[in-house]
Amino acid sequence: TMCPLWRLLILLGLLALPLAPHKQPWLGLAQAHRDNKSTLARIIAQGLIKHNAESRIQNIHFGDRLNALAQVAPGMVGWLISGRKHQQQQESSINITNMQLDYGGIQMSFHKEWFSANISLEFDLELRPPFDNNIIKMCAHMSIVVEFWLEKDEFGRRDLVIGKCDAEPSSVHVAVLTEAIPPKMKQFLHNLKDNLQKALPQLVESQVCPLIGDILGQLDVKLLKSLIEQEAAYEPTHHESSQPSACQAGAPPS
Repeated sequence: TMCPLWRLLILLGLLALPLAPHKQPWLGLAQAHRDNKSTLARIIAQGLIKHNAESRIQNIHFGDRLNALAQVAPGMVGWLISGRKHQQQQESSINITNMQLDYGGIQMSFHKEWFSANISLEFDLELRPPFDNNIIKMCAHMSIVVEFWLEKDEFGRRDLVIGKCDAEPSSVHVAVLTEAIPPKMKQFLHNLKDNLQKALPQLVESQVCPLIGDILGQLDVKLLKSLIEQEAAYEPTHHESSQPSACQAGAPPS
């Protein structure tokens, strides 16, 4: 049929496109990986760029979630969050900025007809308290791991199955970058940071995981099987890792 042929042509077109330039701390790593990068990693990267994954994450709106995130700090939190008690002040808000997805460092792992992709990302958070015009800067880092495998049906035909897709717990870091924190804010920020570490992965997963499923779901299964076999045969025995960022280290940038 023509359908697999069209999919192959689309794949070849994607691979012919250069990775779009992004202002990111991984530019050197991306360049180093480009010559020997996994074809599947490149397909995922191109698909995430095409679907504006960074913009989707950066446009996450916290809305009422901010109330839930901060309600664990009694008394102080009610004052911070309730704009109704301080009508002349702005309501508290959190915005995601400087979203950086490590397109060049996507790591693939293979075992027979099972494979996984590890995608790192990092972004800043700007917290604006309702009683203060000063913005408190935070950052978040995490790695999303998504599993796939090829499964035979009763007729021996293979289908792509998408397994778990979630943030690796040990990779999730949230840090406060602003050094001059008023004493009355410290307990609030401590609680907010802990709750962001629990809530942010789910918010990011809800944007990234469906995209990855769509990207690989469009590939012809026979072509996908061939790519898995080729890449499993040449998979490096270890993956190089980049230096931890200021956010991973939990320290303000120098």
